[in-house]
Amino acid sequence: MIKLSRMHQRVLLAVAAAMPVGAAVAQTTAAPELQQVTVTAQRRTENIKEVPVSVTAIKGEKLDVLVSGGDDIRLLAGKVPSLNVESSNGRTFPRFYIRGYGNTDFSNFASQPVSLVVDEVVQENPMLKGFPIFDVAAVEVLAGPQGTLFGRNTPAGVVKFESEKPHLKKLEGYYNLSYGTRGTANVEGAVNVPLSDKWAMRVSTLRQHRDNYVDNYADVAKTQKTGELDGYNEHAERVQFLYTPNASFSALLNLHQRATTGSARLFRANLIKKGTNDFADGVDLGSLVSNGRNFQHLDTNGSNLRLTWDLGPVKLYSITGYEHVGDYFSRGDIDGGTPAGPGFIPFQVETGGFVHGLRQYTQEFRVESKQVGPMSWQAGTYYFNEDGKVGTNNYSSVTWGQTSHLESHQKNTAWAAFASVNYALTDDFTVRGGVRYTDDKKHFNTVAAENVVQVGPSFVDESKSKVNWDLSGTYKLNRDVNLYARVATGFRAPSIAAANSSVPITVADAETITSIEGGIKADLFDRRARATFSVFDYDVKNQQLTVVGGNSNVTKLINAAKSRGRGVEFDFEGNIATGLKVTAGGSYNFTEIRDPSLSVNKCAQCTVLDPINGAGRVVIDGNPLPQAPKWMLNATARYGIPMGDGEFFVFTDWAYRSKINFFLYEAAEFSGKPLTEGGLRVGYTWDAGKYEVAAFGRNILDQRCITGAIDFNNLTGFTNEPRVWGVQFKGNF
Repeated sequence: MIKLSRMHQRVLLAVAAAMPVGAAVAQTTAAPELQQVTVTAQRRTENIKEVPVSVTAIKGEKLDVLVSGGDDIRLLAGKVPSLNVESSNGRTFPRFYIRGYGNTDFSNFASQPVSLVVDEVVQENPMLKGFPIFDVAAVEVLAGPQGTLFGRNTPAGVVKFESEKPHLKKLEGYYNLSYGTRGTANVEGAVNVPLSDKWAMRVSTLRQHRDNYVDNYADVAKTQKTGELDGYNEHAERVQFLYTPNASFSALLNLHQRATTGSARLFRANLIKKGTNDFADGVDLGSLVSNGRNFQHLDTNGSNLRLTWDLGPVKLYSITGYEHVGDYFSRGDIDGGTPAGPGFIPFQVETGGFVHGLRQYTQEFRVESKQVGPMSWQAGTYYFNEDGKVGTNNYSSVTWGQTSHLESHQKNTAWAAFASVNYALTDDFTVRGGVRYTDDKKHFNTVAAENVVQVGPSFVDESKSKVNWDLSGTYKLNRDVNLYARVATGFRAPSIAAANSSVPITVADAETITSIEGGIKADLFDRRARATFSVFDYDVKNQQLTVVGGNSNVTKLINAAKSRGRGVEFDFEGNIATGLKVTAGGSYNFTEIRDPSLSVNKCAQCTVLDPINGAGRVVIDGNPLPQAPKWMLNATARYGIPMGDGEFFVFTDWAYRSKINFFLYEAAEFSGKPLTEGGLRVGYTWDAGKYEVAAFGRNILDQRCITGAIDFNNLTGFTNEPRVWGVQFKGNF
């Protein structure tokens, strides 16, 4: 039985109150119909109700509200069913989890089972996954294996971004300015420029800033003038050119870049109270004591070219992508304190992670049918090439001098061929099937190992090929209700981790998944509301897991013989009355590691809750997957009142997730408490929505929670973002 605090009970009651009561909706004849939502989950533009996949789209005002406080891509956590996003590297290196299935690996070559796809180009390296959200048409979250139509590592699902595109219609654009507490500033804008009857250009830009607001009281920080931390400066740009010489051909060129500087993640020594997951007594989150250097910078850039030929019976697509991590370095004080504390700190260690010159090239050719009839299809080929160097440095927090250097190189090439067919057996029943063959090769070698004992070989070669498939069906129960069912498989190629702490290069074998799901998608109450409900069950064989920390501070990859997941998801959106719109969503995810032979090192100071085997190691069989909350709930409500020549409105959004485990083993200290975060926005729009002024708050309850930890030599942890209040002005032209 789940026990919730009074605050959580009040929040959930408020969410429940915001959810629609059928009779109330049915009796409200003045409420307008909902606009149709289209998605590209199957690589075609389709009504979301027709797609036999659990997919949620975030767009329009809801997306704008979420980004108003200057947050990075982690803001998506909990905003749709079953999606969690976290990072131990701050605004870089986000890790995604769908239905509890993800990867806590913090290697700079980390492979994740959730694929991030931006403008139809996969972003493989974790440093590419945190590109800021601005001038985006929609975010789509596809749950479950998507291995037949998308190119890389999709056994858990896909998070898909689609930028606003240039067009030939007219000169137009927008600007968006906000300022909030702690000097949080956000400036973004875009302009669409028709250059001729064949050419158009769209330029988009973003600037974000937050002041350093956490005081560092260590004496060395004062002398070195590093006494304030946790600020950032970020800018990103996107320029797109559209060329449409005739109705049968178009070309879209996308150029983009990102640069971010600021604090690395703030680790706090002995933040966690022994024997609990509470904050230690006397903790002040506005300050810390650290004698280490703390900074982070990241520069990325890329381009992609999308060509489309309309050949009559078919359409041909070519998508060429290039992504580059020019420079990344993040340095932080992982022991979280000084020789004097806080608390007992056996070692004084800083660590730095870096990426040098990583390049990714992708090419896809795809052809899809256009003919009218019961059958439609698409097929294509895909090529992936990644080449780069990454590594870690260790430093003494006393002298700040480098104590070790480890650098590794990886070259990864893969190619695939895929096909998908839809066939309408009747007017009401459509089946879909897809297949994909993938061949994946990796070469990994140690480039430099200074003061790092290289055990075993200095290089590894891995190669794996696999066929994946999916089969689904959609049945129209009536005009407004569709039923669907889907069976799908997925595949993730072997992953390789660098040697460290006298541990050799480790390889996790390829993992596979088989997933079954079914659900219902319905328009309700004369299409003034829509709802989806799905149930799912999946098995992962040889799941790749990361072992971190322990008394020996080991980091390596392992495979679990099997892990399982099952659960339910729901989504609702409805116009309750004129001016009142609500959404609600939620999920239940049960995950379990199944491998009686699997054990990991014990943590140094924590209270282990799992059995200990004869070798003194922790048995993790039966444990949930890390960062996998059982319960997630979200809700929004918007109420608008006509006033003058405009509208006064109130918008609120809420997200709740239950307890999570940080690591593979269970310990009293290394679990995150349930977390509820809410937002509020009050504003006025006028001139047919052309202008808007608003006051907003993010994390308005200011609930602070330990969201991650370092399993090394003390109870070091880190937290979620603080509350932000601010004002915003938007304009369109």
